[in-house]
Order: sequence, then structure tokens, then C-alpha cells
Amino acid sequence: MVAGHLQEKKGNYYIVLNYKDEEGKRKTKWIATGLPTKGNKKRAEGMLQEARKNFEIPSESIEEEVALPVEEKATSDEESPAGILFADFMLEWLNMMKYQVEVTTHAAYCFNVEGKIVPYFKEEGILLEELQAKHLQDFYLFVLNKYKITAHTAQKYHANIRQALQHAFRMDMIPSNPADKVERPKKQQFVGSYYTNDEVNQLFEAVTDDPVELAVYLASFYGLRRSEIVGLKWSAINFQHQTISIRHTVTSISYEGKQIIVEKDRAKNKSSYRTLPLVPAFFELLKRLWEEHQQNRALFKDSYCYKYEEYIYVNKLGDRIKPGYITQHFPIVLQKHGLKHIRFHDLRHSCASLLLANGVSLKEIQEWLGHSHYSTTANIYAHLDYSSKVSSAQVMSNTLQIPIKQKAPESSQGPIQELIHS
Repeated sequence: MVAGHLQEKKGNYYIVLNYKDEEGKRKTKWIATGLPTKGNKKRAEGMLQEARKNFEIPSESIEEEVALPVEEKATSDEESPAGILFADFMLEWLNMMKYQVEVTTHAAYCFNVEGKIVPYFKEEGILLEELQAKHLQDFYLFVLNKYKITAHTAQKYHANIRQALQHAFRMDMIPSNPADKVERPKKQQFVGSYYTNDEVNQLFEAVTDDPVELAVYLASFYGLRRSEIVGLKWSAINFQHQTISIRHTVTSISYEGKQIIVEKDRAKNKSSYRTLPLVPAFFELLKRLWEEHQQNRALFKDSYCYKYEEYIYVNKLGDRIKPGYITQHFPIVLQKHGLKHIRFHDLRHSCASLLLANGVSLKEIQEWLGHSHYSTTANIYAHLDYSSKVSSAQVMSNTLQIPIKQKAPESSQGPIQELIHS
């Protein structure tokens, strides 16, 4: 069975078969499937397998017919699947993934692939069929040293490269996946910045009547993500049962040269769907905001924007607060009031650290923050869980009795006493 893969051209799938003719020269044949790329991947893959299985190498006397216009024929070694530059293959893979993942995910792929991966390998001029694990290892070392990126970012590059090469492997474009042989950069344990109880209360005073007031309250108290704060709707508030439900997000991303807003009727992951108790302070705050919204509608009349009236976090004219505004304005507030600099997302970490300090278990914090896995919560916050270590120490002290020899004091103030009282 000949090698082959799917290729997208002008919004449709094409089958590209790769074979050697009777003289051993590499040839390719393009076959139009007639299927649009959107929603037809499985059908196209089925057609690809049939074409590979039934394909017969044409004899020299028969002129090969190609389903594409002459300018799109791929007959040279350089244009064949194996002869393609790895950088160009990554761009083709990126284009294919556009129809298989969400726009937010594809935007992240584009940032990694177009920003760092393609420029490096384009400069190196490495073909897909020549790519080795050593080339990938060199790339990771290069970006780590030159751009001073974190190991976590390098792992994202690795994930994109490995996924693309796995596709090439499944399509018989390469005999194995060289990314599987690479030792990924080791990610260091995350240690975020946190505010203490007193610092959070100082912050609350500082943001009173400020545009980021609501965002600071929700991030510090409930540990909400920025996308969850901006996406909060009035329908998520149950005043009767006094609950707040997280089920809608609003995200700002840079995509294809434009800044776009993505609204989703779902949270970051399944566990991010959560319902939390609406404590009295927030009950009163939301009632006040509701009344302010009504007053602003009456005050500004035709100038008021009704497009976002279902959202809670809007300004006086009814425009929804942009996610980027929160991130940009927050450090200005901190500097203005002489508060310690932290990122806005660190308020979420501050929420977790305060919960831990007051005896709330990591499992309960996982559910409060909406982490998908307990391991995520544990990896981030386990080093702060001092109360559990105190409990463990008490258990061991009650279980094991370490014999301590009594020694007559040499003086009333020995080295140990000095240490204790110092």
C-alpha cells in the first residue's frame, strides 16, 4: 500500500499519494475528494485509505492525470510529502487544525508555531524526512537560552511539534515520531505571589468605587478566573437560594492579526462548572449593582448599550468590561495606593492560600477553584498546606515516643535557651 496523506486546498480535502515509479523516482498524485474540510475529516480519511489500498503505479506509457490545476501539481522531490521542509509542514498542520479545535486553542497554536517554531526551522532548512530528535533538542535549548522562556512554555512548543509529527506518522509521511525520543524540558514547580489577609483587606479599601472593584472582590473571595468574572451573567445568580453559578466565559485573544472576543457557554473545563454560595456581602453588592444598572438605563436612555444587559460586569453606559482592561488597570491601582505588586491572577492564588491557612482541605479548594484534577491543586498549593503537616506531626508524636535524656542545666541561660528567646 502506497504512502499518502490528506491536504487542504481552497477549503477542500485532497488525497496526496506518494510513490516511486518504475525507475525509482519519487512521484505524487493528487486526487480531489470533493469534500469540504469542515465536518468531513473522517470521510476524507476513509477515502484516503481506499485510495492507498487500490492505487496502481502507472506505467511510463500512460500519462498520469492529476486532479489539480497544473500550477498545483506536486511532482518534484522537494514538493513531495517526504521532501517538504519541516517548517512548511508545521504550517500545513496548523492550517489543518484550524477546523478541528476551538479558536482559542488554535490561536495558542498559531502563537507557538508561527512565532518561534517555524522561524527557527525555516532558518535551519531541515526537511521533514530528515528531522531527528537532536534537532528538536537543539531547538528547545535555543529558545530557552535566547528568549529566556520558561520550561513550561518550551513544553507547549514540544506538545505542538509532537502532535504534528504524530499526524505525519499516521499518514505514513515519516517512519516514526522523533519527538517521542526527546527529553522534554522539566517544568519547575510554580510558586505564585500571594496576598495575606491584611493585604487583601487593604486592597479592598483601595478599589472601592474603582472600575476593577467587582473583579477584585470576585477573584479574591471566590477565586474566579478573569474570563469567568467578565462572563458572569444575571441568570447565574439565584437570589432566592442565594447561589452563584459559573457557566459562561468571555475571553480576549489575538488571532489572525486581530483582537477578538470569544464568548462560550461553558467554563474552562468540566470541573469549572460550579455553584457557590452567595454570601450576604455579595448578595448586597449584587443588589446594589442591579439597582445601579436600572438607574443608568434611565439616565442615559438612547446612549445606553443594551447589547450586554444580561451581563453583570458592565460600565455606566452598559458596555461590557473588556478582559484586557482588568489586567491593565489592576497594576495601576496597586501603584497608586503603594500596594505590593502582584498579577491580577495572583488574587486567585491568594484566595487558595487563605483557604489553606484557615484549615480548608486541598480537595475542597479544588472544588472551590474549579480545577479539573486534584493533582493540579496539589501541585500548585501543597507547599502552602502547613496545617496538614502540623496534624501529621501531632499524630506521629502521639504514636512514637522518642526517649529524651534529661540533663542537668549547666547555667540558667544556655545556648538552647538563648536560641529559643532570640
